[in-house]
Amino acid sequence: MALGAILALPAVAIAPPARTTAAPPVPCPAVKPPTPAPALPSPPPVDPARRAVGGAALATAGLAIAPGAPKPPAVTATSWLVADLKTGEVLGGCGPHEHRTPASVQKLLLAAALMPRLDPSQEVEVARSDLRDLDPESSLMGVRAGGRYAVEDLWLGLLLCSGNDAANVLARLGGGSTGRQGGVDAMNEEARRLRAYQTHAVTPSGLDGPGQYTSAYDLALIARATFARDDFRRYVATPVARIPARPGSPAFEITHDNTLLGNYPGTLGGKTGFTDLARQTYVGVAERDGRRLAVTLLGAETAPLGSLGESAALLNWGFALARGASVGHLVAPEEKKYDQPVVPVKGEREEEAAESTSLLLPVGLGLGGVFVLTLALVVIPWRRRSNRSKSDRP
Repeated sequence: MALGAILALPAVAIAPPARTTAAPPVPCPAVKPPTPAPALPSPPPVDPARRAVGGAALATAGLAIAPGAPKPPAVTATSWLVADLKTGEVLGGCGPHEHRTPASVQKLLLAAALMPRLDPSQEVEVARSDLRDLDPESSLMGVRAGGRYAVEDLWLGLLLCSGNDAANVLARLGGGSTGRQGGVDAMNEEARRLRAYQTHAVTPSGLDGPGQYTSAYDLALIARATFARDDFRRYVATPVARIPARPGSPAFEITHDNTLLGNYPGTLGGKTGFTDLARQTYVGVAERDGRRLAVTLLGAETAPLGSLGESAALLNWGFALARGASVGHLVAPEEKKYDQPVVPVKGEREEEAAESTSLLLPVGLGLGGVFVLTLALVVIPWRRRSNRSKSDRP
């Protein structure tokens, strides 16, 4: 047929290729707390290019478990993850990459960033500015302005009693000439190094700040980095520490506030957190039969189990799984492919990529397209302290 005849044919609308609809997320097993959770602002959406870090199965706002794995326990937490820190296998999770507010579990990122930089024997004098913006009813180690403390004492105060004052001093010291903000910048640099792309620190202590978020997956990356250090494991497993007297500071004792330590078999240590915005948060690690499992948990409520009881139940579930049952892995800092944007999971951006209008073509051109445990819950009593909204305790 002559070209002129082809061009004279009537134009017809050819529909765009069929769009693939992503399957809806599998709901996470959940239990409603006796008292409804307060209404909270919605967190920012997750960058689709980062949702599949660690494996495509983790790119979900719902449940991610291996095929055939038993159902995990129902919890109030809005996001959680269980991973093997030795093998890097992710055993399961709920909304693993969803943005959540960290509260004091963010102190682990402070440790990951600054513990390699600071001499534990160094003595530092506490400045008044370190204490100026802290609510006296928040979680404090109890340092005094003008008092001198060893860096090791401050790490113990940070990890045992969640000292927001210790966090400020350590961040200032680690920030060098740029002070506390420099310490926070180091935390964000460490998060990027670890590929914790949903994590952004604003405060060194985890006290709420605008634009401060993390995820259950990121916390597992951070836990893997910290628990790989002998000094960190020693600090976080200390039940009671005696802080010696130094100029401007009398001797005193601090006690670990993680009640899983000594109560849940194999616990190596953990970190609790609470603010009104974050609700209860927790990161903990336990070791049994050569397996070192971490549980990270965000957005839990005080009842019926609290974050410690829910974490114990999730650890029970993880230890009961067959070895090799995984849905992804904890990426290593050297995995350079994550330096570049990750190709989004199928179904994430079909609506953005698809043509919004029909294509008009003459008949005869021949164009087409193809797109292409139920397990018993371990209830651990929660220690209460009257620290209210700016604290590390409900």
